[in-house]
Amino acid sequence: MSLSISRRSALMGGAALPLAAATASSVLADAHSPAPAAMPHARSFTLGNFGVTTLLDGTGPRDNLQEMFAEGVDDATFAEVSANNFISPEVAQNYITPTLVDTGADTVLFDTGLGRGGIAKALADAGKTPEDVTIVVLTHMHPDHIGGLMTEGAPTFPNARYVAGSVEYDAWKAMGENRITTLMASNVDPLLEKLTFIGDGEDVVTGVTAMAAFGHSPGHMTYLIDSDGQRLVLTADLANHYVYAFQDPDWGFKFDADKAAAAASRRRVLEMLASEKIPMIGYHLPFPAAGFVEPRDSGFRFVPVTYQMMG
Repeated sequence: MSLSISRRSALMGGAALPLAAATASSVLADAHSPAPAAMPHARSFTLGNFGVTTLLDGTGPRDNLQEMFAEGVDDATFAEVSANNFISPEVAQNYITPTLVDTGADTVLFDTGLGRGGIAKALADAGKTPEDVTIVVLTHMHPDHIGGLMTEGAPTFPNARYVAGSVEYDAWKAMGENRITTLMASNVDPLLEKLTFIGDGEDVVTGVTAMAAFGHSPGHMTYLIDSDGQRLVLTADLANHYVYAFQDPDWGFKFDADKAAAAASRRRVLEMLASEKIPMIGYHLPFPAAGFVEPRDSGFRFVPVTYQMMG
């Protein structure tokens, strides 16, 4: 699979978004539990010389969809978009999907799930253990991304070093005590000696580059994965529903801290993916959470992978 995007164009425009005084945390994960045993928990792809595996940490239903995914959108429009895409306007299924990237030299885990045992099960299905993980990257500090860092007070990934965005960490710490900073104190701060802070355009390792996409949280990051000329973007919480967030990136998502910044990031990154035909993995999209983006009217459409990237 030949994928072309210049490194420079991928990184442009990421650092200028405004910082919001975000105090409300995402509750996308509150009703979630580890996926049933009968469901697949891991799906692997090949990207150049890298192995990429999406890991199903948990799944659960969501209601109040219009309030969550389409703030300010009228009932008729929301119902029409739902009907045109063959989905209910009342209930959706949400997924929590960390991603594992095997570079050959490192085993890099992006986000850690809820901390309810789902990540260990998914790793096992992928033929890995928590001890195999050498780097943990946190796209942002919401509970469904940092919840799995600790297990019974001890690091879940004992052999790993950690990477997080400096803007994200500093912004939350400046807010004082709230649900997220409390969880950061128990799950992130004990790991500070092993934690490296990075910014937009910096590499975690060769072939893994941070791209700022602020708005969902103060320092929300996406990541460009690049191996042997093939590229993939881990979009984290940039777009949290496979229809609503794509068909009109300007629709307000309830748990975006800075809605204008989040919408600008969403449109910019989706436009890049669509124009360059780059595959993506979205943290809350239907498992295995991987697909492509195509233009549609003034917005976009998410096209799930079928047999692409099979190795």
